[in-house]
Amino acid sequence: MDIRNNIEGFSEMRFALAAVLLAAQSLSAHAADVSATSTVDAVTVFLSGAEITRLAKVKLDKGEHTIIIGDVPASAVPGSIRVEGKATGRLDIGSVDTARKLLQREESQAADVKRKELEDRIEQLKDERTTVDAQAQAAATQKKLISNLAELPKRPQSAEAPAGTGDDWQKILSLIPQAASDSGKLALDAQQKIRVIDRNIKDLRNQLASLAPAKTEQTEVRVYVFAQTPVDADLTIHYQVPDANWAPIYDARLQTGTKTEPPKLTLARRAAVSQRSGEDWTGVSLQLSTSRPSDGASAPPLDTQFVDYEQPPKPVAAAAPSANLEFAKRDRAADSRALGGLAAAPPPAPEADAAPAEETVAKLASAPFEATFEVPGRTTVAGNGDVKRVLLMSDDIEPVLGSRSVPKLDPNAYLYAKIKIAKGTPLLPGRVYLFRDGTFVGTGDMPLLPPGQEHNLGFGIDDQVKVKHAVLEEKRGESGLISTSHVDSRSFRVNVKNLHERPISVTILDRIPVSQNDEIKVEYTGRATPTTQNVDDRRGVIAFEEKLDPDEEKIFEYGYRISWPASKSIVYGP
Repeated sequence: MDIRNNIEGFSEMRFALAAVLLAAQSLSAHAADVSATSTVDAVTVFLSGAEITRLAKVKLDKGEHTIIIGDVPASAVPGSIRVEGKATGRLDIGSVDTARKLLQREESQAADVKRKELEDRIEQLKDERTTVDAQAQAAATQKKLISNLAELPKRPQSAEAPAGTGDDWQKILSLIPQAASDSGKLALDAQQKIRVIDRNIKDLRNQLASLAPAKTEQTEVRVYVFAQTPVDADLTIHYQVPDANWAPIYDARLQTGTKTEPPKLTLARRAAVSQRSGEDWTGVSLQLSTSRPSDGASAPPLDTQFVDYEQPPKPVAAAAPSANLEFAKRDRAADSRALGGLAAAPPPAPEADAAPAEETVAKLASAPFEATFEVPGRTTVAGNGDVKRVLLMSDDIEPVLGSRSVPKLDPNAYLYAKIKIAKGTPLLPGRVYLFRDGTFVGTGDMPLLPPGQEHNLGFGIDDQVKVKHAVLEEKRGESGLISTSHVDSRSFRVNVKNLHERPISVTILDRIPVSQNDEIKVEYTGRATPTTQNVDDRRGVIAFEEKLDPDEEKIFEYGYRISWPASKSIVYGP
């Protein structure tokens, strides 16, 4: 009876243990790690930095899981990583952890297979080269033997030589040319094979060196989730990388027009995109934003500033008498030796009032504006810093042509096109490539241009506007009955002629000296009155503007008169 009870108790324990093991297996099945592979789907590039969107698909059983995404680059900013998801059933995302690890990337696994193939092929080529080396050595040995045979008849014949040796030598010598030719061909064939094998080995080694390393530093993202039922989940991973940017560039194509056709200008806005995030953006949806995410989103703090009387300098201790100076030096040297050659440090200077540390905020002229350009289609941007140029938009503008000259410095006139952005997004600062009537004429810089602001683009020398500059008067003298002051008078004449088929506005620029002292008087002289003074807020710079009809010529005469005390002398600045 006891035995039967023991057997029944043992059976119950066995069933209980089996139930526990089954529950543990079920729990482990529902709390397993799930590896997911993600791909870059969309990228938004800012003027500094970029935001990446990756997509991943996983199948999950009911229960708790840890989704491991190991292909996020190491350059991802940890605090910017966030995960979103959609699933066919209820899926709760608990937390997201990140860590830098040496991980095996998918392309690295493929590289390992390719590396093994290359290494095997290199070993085969080395074996082939050993065989060919043996062929070359055999040919060299054969050639040496033939050379020795050819020398034997020239040696004196021994008295003990058998009869008929002369006839045998004749037969042997008749075979030497053919044998020498065969050995030469064998050696040449071996040399050619060795060159080909060495070249192939070099190419394979270069391919081997270019393969991705077996492991690379990556950011591992671990997403803890709980699935109420078996689900198919689509995860979206967002993060930012710092080493990416885009810069605006422009193509300005001017058609100067004819007598009956007005001028036209096409302004193409482009973007130069580059990145070194550690991975290629292959076939992504690309957006370019004019904003620049940064930590400097607030104005810097401003502390109180005090003003007080200047404190008198602290008295300096009197120097030691010269008689004791040498003894003091010896004492200090002895102390230094006693400390192992380490001189005693001087007493610390009194601490000044610490200035508050202020974060340096980058200056960006386009900060008040923000726009996003979506590049059509799918785009690939390499991760090695190569520049990718994409077209953003193109504007047709009706320009106003004009000609500008600084005859004092350059006898040429230069063609300008005045443009105005009527609406839309502003023009950000960038490089502009200039074309006139289909010919590239140079480059320039585009400033920040909000809609409605005008800007002049230079398009090179204007051969249809002729400018001549002449000095009419340049003399120095004295004025007053007793020569109380010196006088310097100068006058100029500028001739301008329009050879265009259409009327054009001409601007002549020059400058008048600006006095830096009340005793130095500067007086403008001449018939022509400047249209604008202090051009672009530059003191003393004047401009004469005139609209000239075809074949019309205009003369500008102007000058200045400077007077100053006779007891002093003046100097002209640059």
